[in-house]
Amino acid sequence: MKRIWMIGLALAAGAQEFVVFPNPGDTPQAQLKRYLNRIGAEQLRARDGELAQVRTREDMERRKKAIREKILRLVGGLPDYRGPLNTRQAGTLRHDDYRIEKIVYESLPGFFVPANVYVPLQGAGPFPAILNPVGHGAPGKASEREIAVGLVKKGFIVLKYDPIGQGERLQYYDPELKASKVGGPTDEHTHAGGHTMLIGDNVARYRIWDGMRGIDYLLTRKDVDANRIGCTGCSGGGTLTTYISALDDRVKVAAPSCYITSWQELLEGQGPQDGEQSLPRFLAEGLNFGDYIELFAPKPWLSASTIQDFFPLEGARQTFEEARRIYSLYGAEERIGWYVGPGGHGVPRPSREAIYAWFVKWLKNGEGDRNEAALDLDPAEELLVTPTGQVSDSLGGETVFTINKKRAAQLMQARPAASGARLVSDVRQVAAIAVEPGGPAPRVKVHSSVEREGYRLDVISIETEGGIRLPGLLAVPEGDARKPALLIADATPNQTLAQPGGDVDELAKAGRVVMVLKPRGSPETPQAPSRPSPIASHGAAALAHVVGKTLAGMRAEDIIRAVDYLCARADVDPSKLAAAGRGALGVALLHAAVVDQRIRQVVLQDTLALYRLAIERPLHRGLYDVALPGVLLKYDLDDLLAALAPRPVTVVAPVDQLGVPMLAREFRQLCAKASEARVVQRGVLRALLR
Repeated sequence: MKRIWMIGLALAAGAQEFVVFPNPGDTPQAQLKRYLNRIGAEQLRARDGELAQVRTREDMERRKKAIREKILRLVGGLPDYRGPLNTRQAGTLRHDDYRIEKIVYESLPGFFVPANVYVPLQGAGPFPAILNPVGHGAPGKASEREIAVGLVKKGFIVLKYDPIGQGERLQYYDPELKASKVGGPTDEHTHAGGHTMLIGDNVARYRIWDGMRGIDYLLTRKDVDANRIGCTGCSGGGTLTTYISALDDRVKVAAPSCYITSWQELLEGQGPQDGEQSLPRFLAEGLNFGDYIELFAPKPWLSASTIQDFFPLEGARQTFEEARRIYSLYGAEERIGWYVGPGGHGVPRPSREAIYAWFVKWLKNGEGDRNEAALDLDPAEELLVTPTGQVSDSLGGETVFTINKKRAAQLMQARPAASGARLVSDVRQVAAIAVEPGGPAPRVKVHSSVEREGYRLDVISIETEGGIRLPGLLAVPEGDARKPALLIADATPNQTLAQPGGDVDELAKAGRVVMVLKPRGSPETPQAPSRPSPIASHGAAALAHVVGKTLAGMRAEDIIRAVDYLCARADVDPSKLAAAGRGALGVALLHAAVVDQRIRQVVLQDTLALYRLAIERPLHRGLYDVALPGVLLKYDLDDLLAALAPRPVTVVAPVDQLGVPMLAREFRQLCAKASEARVVQRGVLRALLR
């Protein structure tokens, strides 16, 4: 055991020789976060400057119109279906002073929404009604019931429903496992967001629509007063409360809890949240949390926070102060409120009572008691609407995946042909690639060197952009003559790539200048093994997207800048420059090669074959590492492969949307456009390039 321990220490020490950024605060991932946060902060400052120019009610009304248009565009618009709800009754639970009706309605045809309706048994209707979307808890409508019971006892009709991915509405339900195939509610939401993002939508469009159709249902009831509709929810329910209230004029009073903060504080904290909470280009379009509230002005709005919530409290204060100024333009300062309750994330009794008081004041003319009565909660099982406890095996019907697949087919059918200058322009726009090939050579720093047979191996970093320094390797063969060069984009640890007998070693011995590049955000050191996640890299991708960047696009820019460096070297023949990319970095290389004609040969290994596989098949893995918002409205990866012709392209072991290797014949069938690309199941890089 002692010998094994000593060997491990020696290997670790050897590995450290190839690590450029050992400081946890300076890793490639940390650099990327700081870079994106800096862009976000600049965008927020620009927004603050624009908002400062809003000085009158008329100014604000013009701004509200623009805000609404932006938000709707960022979610992909809302469905235009207003067909029948086809409401079904599934039973009733009775209490002394209220009943719970169990129903199912269809927000879209065959898109079933199980719900509980809390109805007062005392007092005369029509009653004010509250839409009560829930947070991200697995029980769905069976969670956070205290506020629903508290409100119904005060004379409000309350509608609680299962959002997608929760309660009886799992989108990826496995009847044998009796669980989701992709994980918990956050995974379900964000996984569904992968499908929708590829056609320029956000999964929020369906979550918002479910709530709006819930209001449609409430207004079919004779015991509901259509002029007294409120909305409240916590966490993910606070998100939906915010969205629905801002976009649906029928909501007269809003009270989201444990969601409202500011992006200034969120950037410095935990960053973007679930798929529906992170709208691509949100900050780039000049938006912040306050815009939702200001869109609602001057109607009564209460933001509820807790002192120890993970949504930064300081951000909630900033947003409240901003919104209060806007409300003052309408002479409605008394209609904007902020309550801070005790404890952590959630709605403790003091917060619930503050929400009761807000709704009583604005929807019941102040006639009622804010204090919470004793609560009698039914067992969660009694609240189930479907016979099996899941829509999928009780009712069947649609999921976000099936709806999105049909919508994608229609949108993609109208897509113009992707080729020539149009394709290059589309690639730049969709991937957000701003770098022009042929710029000045970036600065390269050599951190250490080792002499090997026939060449020198440098451990380097390359500064492709201010604040971005990328680790890598540079193998330089002996001699001053110009040589062919190879750029390898690979996240494999340097100590592995630099091993004697490996590709880098053999290619350098064969006389090629070889640069290994780890484009931004790629881990430099081996990562702890973990179960493959369907939503891996969502956090980094979402942060990039909200500021108008993309991971694949930024990494393509890094590749182009590395090509600038190689082409500027006196010992490199620019006419003989090839590039290889592995995994997700192969997608970045493909985009770079379309933009940069200096890349004369391309090798892709273990790289996604087609984006549309994640549209046509329900499960995906690692999609957020390569996904581009709206990409399938313009092109797919086979279009890029075809555009590289007649440059030689070799595709080694292409993979599907799950990262599973595809047979060469399957790839050929799916990627017929890329007929000139060579497809092999395995290959050694040095052999392919000779």
